[in-house]
Amino acid sequence: MSKEFKRYTVTSALPYANGPVHVGHLAGVYVPADIYVRYLRMKGRDVIFIGGSDEHGVPITIKAREAGITPKQIVDRYHTMIRDAFSEFGISFDIYSRTSNAMHHQTSSAFFEKLYREGKFIEKTSDQFYDTEAGQFLADRYITGTCPRCGNERAYGDQCEACGSSLSPEELIQPRSTLSGSAPVLKTTRHWYLPLQEYEPWLREWILEGHKNDWRANVYGQCKSWIDQGLQPRAVTRDLDWGVKVPVEGAEGKVLYVWFDAPIGYISATRELTDNWETYWKDPESRLIHFIGKDNIVFHCIIFPAMLKAEGSYILPDNVPSNEFLNLEGEKISTSRNWAVWLHEYLQEFPGKQDVLRYVLTANAPETKDNDFTWKDFQARNNNELLAILGNLVNRTVVLTHKFFGGVVPEVTELTEDDRLLLGQLEDFPGKIAENIEHFRFREGLNQMMNLARLGNKYLTDQEPWKKIKTDEERVKTILNLSLQVCASLTLVSAPFLPFTSQSMHRLLNISENRWDDAGNQSLLKPGTVLGDPVFLFEKIEDDAIQFQIDKLEKTRQQNLQPKAAIPLEPAREPVNYDDFLKMDIRTATILAAEAVPKTQKLLKLTVDTGLDTRTIVSGIAEYFKPEEIIGKKVAVLVNLEPRQLRGITSNGMILMAQNPDGTLFFVTPEGADVVSGATIR
Repeated sequence: MSKEFKRYTVTSALPYANGPVHVGHLAGVYVPADIYVRYLRMKGRDVIFIGGSDEHGVPITIKAREAGITPKQIVDRYHTMIRDAFSEFGISFDIYSRTSNAMHHQTSSAFFEKLYREGKFIEKTSDQFYDTEAGQFLADRYITGTCPRCGNERAYGDQCEACGSSLSPEELIQPRSTLSGSAPVLKTTRHWYLPLQEYEPWLREWILEGHKNDWRANVYGQCKSWIDQGLQPRAVTRDLDWGVKVPVEGAEGKVLYVWFDAPIGYISATRELTDNWETYWKDPESRLIHFIGKDNIVFHCIIFPAMLKAEGSYILPDNVPSNEFLNLEGEKISTSRNWAVWLHEYLQEFPGKQDVLRYVLTANAPETKDNDFTWKDFQARNNNELLAILGNLVNRTVVLTHKFFGGVVPEVTELTEDDRLLLGQLEDFPGKIAENIEHFRFREGLNQMMNLARLGNKYLTDQEPWKKIKTDEERVKTILNLSLQVCASLTLVSAPFLPFTSQSMHRLLNISENRWDDAGNQSLLKPGTVLGDPVFLFEKIEDDAIQFQIDKLEKTRQQNLQPKAAIPLEPAREPVNYDDFLKMDIRTATILAAEAVPKTQKLLKLTVDTGLDTRTIVSGIAEYFKPEEIIGKKVAVLVNLEPRQLRGITSNGMILMAQNPDGTLFFVTPEGADVVSGATIR
């Protein structure tokens, strides 16, 4: 980076609010972005860190339809879950917004209107599939049919998940609407397009010539491939009822395409954050950095810059550091197959160990190629690196200082050649780490931070103060002072990578400084400073905790491999008479709240609106459903079942479930948006 900037606008890809965040998201986007921002703040630079939920688009509407609730209920649920998990994990956004906010709708509409008034769009009509029974145009994911390549009868209009082929709806054999099940018809519709081909010469110069040497090879290569193939007009609107309404007369029933409005979410979030938002987006002295995954490269490096260029008043991204993908135990992470390590579950199962996951994901970051997360590696890096190297150095040094000098930092007496060598290396480390962070090499920056801890351990071991204290107390004062200076510098240079650990070290060493440029100073920790009581920064992760995680994944693997049809159905039970059946009072109900019952693996405590009342029901479904995923769900409830005491909780009723032969459970869900809680099921 040759140019100096007055301020920094750092964005991280907006996670889609139709599910929780997993370790692949963290490794690809959010941990590296947070490291970079925390470092800039410690350097005293003017920086804002923008995040938020992407809440529009077809996957949201599909998720809502499957759950029998509204898109707004879906995004409210997952926005809250994602936001809270990020906060607990230490992702230090200055604002975490959402694209369903009024500010975003206003900003996106104004952006579209300006381009529309200036003639930057082209209008095109085309034939698209339309469901005559549902009365709406169908997005690709709302169309299923037989794959023309492999014969899979449940292929989608954009992709066959059986063979992985990209498809168009017109290619499907016997296409059907997922809304009504009927065969869709082709109907003419009008949309607006951004003519990307008109920006191709500019993009070629800006990217292929201007960023050849400073963008990552994967980013540059993907952009070059797209540009070399020739760019085509891209629709910026679509027929849908969930999203930012197209602010043009005659565009009823149309919204902005999610790829168009989502990146504008960075701008609208900044407008929420500060009245001074334009300086971060329009002043050439501001540096715009997008942290994204590789599946978002084209949108952030070609399409969004073309939008900004067309608008005319915005700065362009200076760099777009994109990681490759993180796999899990040798397999691609898959949300549909539940093959993932979910952040909110990790925070529950490893309380207080945010920095362990941050460390592992950074040390194993897929910066230049796909990489793999394994639970054994997670355990080894905690036990053999964080605990045995960083934690060991700090603990040993503080314990010895308490033992020999009452926990008070001793003064330096006479320096030896070994001492001068240590201090020279100590002074160099912050610059080495900073250079790697500045150039988005976070994995190497972390490695250099740990090398400083290794240096401190070697020095302390070589000097053997526990032996010298018997004959040369003055020498031990210098040894422990210098060892504490290493720990003090580690407190600062570890902060972007391990913020919770750094805070603990600040308290332990009684350090108030938090500026990056103070690191490496041989007198950072003043003689006479009183240290806190020794504490362990890290604790050993035992085999049983890791085996639990491995077993959980193996259970998921077996469920995914299990052929459903191979398992026989449960035989019918003995007949009951009609009068007995009529005694059962079954009603529709809505789940208002759900939480795990402590010290159980199977039980959830549900608060349910039956229409008649609000009651508590304990249900043994915790192995199949996450509490946050079933809030708002419409269910069937046996309301006149005798109350039962389960783990000290009175359960009033029973949720009706369907169970597949393989053991998986499903709610018996009343269909239709008009079904009210309390309706009688006959």
